[in-house]
Amino acid sequence: MLTAEQVFAAHKANIETLFGLTNKAFEGVEKLVELNLQVAKTALGEAAETANAALSVKDAQELLNLQASLLQPSAEKAASYSRHLYDIASSTQAEVAKVAEAQIADAQQKFTAVVDSLAKNAPAGTENAVALVKSAVAAANNTFESVQKAAKQAGEIAEANFQAATSTAVKASQTASRSSKRAAA
Repeated sequence: MLTAEQVFAAHKANIETLFGLTNKAFEGVEKLVELNLQVAKTALGEAAETANAALSVKDAQELLNLQASLLQPSAEKAASYSRHLYDIASSTQAEVAKVAEAQIADAQQKFTAVVDSLAKNAPAGTENAVALVKSAVAAANNTFESVQKAAKQAGEIAEANFQAATSTAVKASQTASRSSKRAAA
């Protein structure tokens, strides 16, 4: 069975993993704060430029042209911000998933080793029960692997859908911007 040293080593490894995951989470938060500060600074500068441009407008035609010129960049900036947010979230999630997968694989390996050890030391006549337990462990491992693959595929599909939606939104804003420029002219 497990010795005190093995239990202590397992707890130590779990604590190290916890702190590693906490650091990854904080790195994601730092990236998010950095992105938001950058966006806020840029937005403040652009708001000042826009206000100055609006104050220097001489007629309604110039105002319509200014308005049309502001539409497309805003949509592209929003799409870019969404992409950055998505990249930060997905990279942080990928790091956490990598650690979780390693932990789960290690736990599966240790559990299988315990089952094998118990099977070797099982009393005579329990071969059927041992085979049943081994079969159940194998089925659980296969099910878990299938769920992991399905989750990865769902993530890939979600990423593709996000990219397609972002692209469509940017194209729609470009079309709307061109239409309003034509209407203003």
